[in-house]
Amino acid sequence: MRSYFNSITLKGRVINALFIRELMARFGHSNVGFLWQVLEPLVLTLGVVASWSLIYGERNHGVRVVPLVLTGYTFLTLWRHMTSRLTNSFRQASGLLFHRVVKPIDILVARGLLESVGTLMAFFAAYIPLALLGLVAPVSDYLVLLGAWTLMCFLTFGVALIITGMTHLSVTLERFVQPVMYLILPLTGVFYMVYWLPPAARQVVQISPLVQACEMYRAGMFGQAIPTFWNPWQILLWGIALNALGWVLVQKAQKHIEME
Repeated sequence: MRSYFNSITLKGRVINALFIRELMARFGHSNVGFLWQVLEPLVLTLGVVASWSLIYGERNHGVRVVPLVLTGYTFLTLWRHMTSRLTNSFRQASGLLFHRVVKPIDILVARGLLESVGTLMAFFAAYIPLALLGLVAPVSDYLVLLGAWTLMCFLTFGVALIITGMTHLSVTLERFVQPVMYLILPLTGVFYMVYWLPPAARQVVQISPLVQACEMYRAGMFGQAIPTFWNPWQILLWGIALNALGWVLVQKAQKHIEME
């Protein structure tokens, strides 16, 4: 048990060191540093909030536009950034594997944590002033909101593992990642609420765990005021399956890593 505990402690220290290294490598020591990790998604989200507000006004299909866009684009930012940041991790950080305690999965976990924490901070950086201005209502249920965020990160990390493993095994597949990511945007639930759709379409989109995760996130934001459709166990099972498949692909891909 002591040996197991020591291994867990060492792994935590390695991931923490890689997390800090990733921060320094990406944002440097000068200027605002880590704040750029928050400011990048914050600027994008606020820009889209302003655009949608001008187009649709205060409400769209009975839902306030500002919190709708805020929750949707926070998830979209996480989805796009995590998958893109992890894709070339083995090529960009292969030199770190000269350290005996650093494993390929540690690099991926550190990068995934950075995106998860940074995007969540960007959400609250946008939410707090908007709430003070009365443009969004207070969060209805923080437990559901943060639970949904945890499941979303777990789910997205599993997809990112799969993409990382596949693109490292086949460079050709990397060319298809961005087009496929755009094609599956309707299955993220970012641009709509499920209850807006006809019953037949509603049943189809609920198969997507991304839609369910987005609905759960919005349930934490809106509460009972807006109908939402989600099942946390279904999201969790999808996350476990995707992470298991991603782990297998990463294990195969790491055998082909070329040290630089």
